[in-house]
Amino acid sequence: MKDFYKKIGSLFLLLCAGTIVMAQTLSDKTWALTTLSVSNLRAQPDHASELVSQTLMGTPLKVLDYNDKWYRVQTPEHYIGWMDSSGLQQFSAKEMEYWKKSGRYFYNHLSGSAYDAPTLKGNVVTDLVLGDLFEVESRVKGFLKIRIPDGRSGYVRKADCISFDDWSYSQPNVQSILSFARQMMGSPYLWGGTSSKAVDCSGFVKLVYYTQGIILARDADQQAMYGKPVDFSNMNNLQPGDLLFFGTSAQHITHVGIYLGKGNFIHSSGRVHISSIDPSDPKYDVNRKNVAACRILNSLNTEGIVRVKDHPWYTVQP
Repeated sequence: MKDFYKKIGSLFLLLCAGTIVMAQTLSDKTWALTTLSVSNLRAQPDHASELVSQTLMGTPLKVLDYNDKWYRVQTPEHYIGWMDSSGLQQFSAKEMEYWKKSGRYFYNHLSGSAYDAPTLKGNVVTDLVLGDLFEVESRVKGFLKIRIPDGRSGYVRKADCISFDDWSYSQPNVQSILSFARQMMGSPYLWGGTSSKAVDCSGFVKLVYYTQGIILARDADQQAMYGKPVDFSNMNNLQPGDLLFFGTSAQHITHVGIYLGKGNFIHSSGRVHISSIDPSDPKYDVNRKNVAACRILNSLNTEGIVRVKDHPWYTVQP
């Protein structure tokens, strides 16, 4: 009996220690920023767990929980998953307010690098992908000296970046959406992927709209819930930039793509490529049933479609 109580006491001490460690780890730093060009979100706090999504450098995150070097976080579109501690840097609410007011830039190129000197011959500090955000400390020789959320600094070609204000306040443009979508042609499919390195179908749509400062819901079935529904039974009702949804029914959506016009749409399935909803087109897939469509650009700042400039996690709101 003595050994039993001794074991119970040891277990209690371990539980208390774990609670103290979690409290010390979170303390007042209940916010975070993604520190890698792309950080993974997993279903459970384990590298072998399913990849459910990804976040880009500079994405603000709400920290919900901690478990042995893993953080349970929520993204700006309210997606929840576990991130390894190497993928984020914790911040307090006060520190996040400072970040919201800082001089940030948006990486506007599919991929690239930050270097340890203002030259493309410098050593690479980090890779970068389309959509990464970082603070800028100074400008030199056509380069921006940037500060990554974890404190590292480097130099990025200014021509590959646009200021946060120019990006987030500019009027979303259909042709720019389609241009970025086409630039990703051939990019490989990755379940859970949301970056220009590799994407799943909804991650592709989400990233392309993010280039216009628009935050969409994460998954295809979620994206189908928002925006203005469009009658897709007649192709003449569709406009370039509309989202097309596929599945067995409108209640069971498994895939999404972006309409280009003339029956064509671009999507990530195996790789990013163009298919058609026109049965007479050779690019038509008889096994892919179009079950819904919606329009995004006339529904900005409605539920599930939020402009970055109006999102309280990115900017100080009036």
